[in-house]
Amino acid sequence: MTEFRPGRFEILPVIIKNLLIINGLFYLAQQTFPESPTANFSLEDLFALHAWQSDLFKPWQLITHMFMHGDFYHILGNMFALWMFGSVLENLWGSARFLTFYMVCGLGAAFIHLLFLSYELTPLIEDFQAREKLGIINEAVAFKYNQIINTATLGASGAVFGILAAFVYLFPNTYIYLYFFVPVKAKWVGLIYFAFEIYSAVQNAAGDNVARWAHVGGAIVGLIIVVTWNKTNKKTFH
Repeated sequence: MTEFRPGRFEILPVIIKNLLIINGLFYLAQQTFPESPTANFSLEDLFALHAWQSDLFKPWQLITHMFMHGDFYHILGNMFALWMFGSVLENLWGSARFLTFYMVCGLGAAFIHLLFLSYELTPLIEDFQAREKLGIINEAVAFKYNQIINTATLGASGAVFGILAAFVYLFPNTYIYLYFFVPVKAKWVGLIYFAFEIYSAVQNAAGDNVARWAHVGGAIVGLIIVVTWNKTNKKTFH
């Protein structure tokens, strides 16, 4: 299959519609109760994903972080990609299978992100604990440590990258119009974008607050799932 030619195609299928609504409601709640040092509670502390070494980590964050976003452009970009590529997949697979795919990609992205985050935080944690035993931790060091260890990760990007990977695999020669004018085949967009994310993740540049390994993880999980389904269900994929 090289190009998507819909027969009966829903522009806004049911799961996509509900995901857009849920993400919108979460974002509205974030704007209604913004982060503040004087607030009685923090939505990010409760629902965004935290490192499992953090006291703020809760199991439900593996799911809830997918419905929270940092700002308007963050949610706009994710929801546009979710609708643009996800609608095609939901029409192709049906609602139940698409929802399963979306959630598994999001969970897989979260686990992979946490693994790499744990690897990055381990030296910091060991150094802090060693200093603590020696009694040489001052207030400024403790504040900086807690700030790093409690950094929140949020957004649907991991699941969306899984959707993008599946779309590129199934429809590699379908044209995507960059900036709405420049036609580029999906396979080239996917390969370049994935290569950029891998490069950025490995570089781990200072000041880059994007969860690159979540993006990479979501894409890998999505690709594994769609390749597996493609082998086991020839009636669905052609």
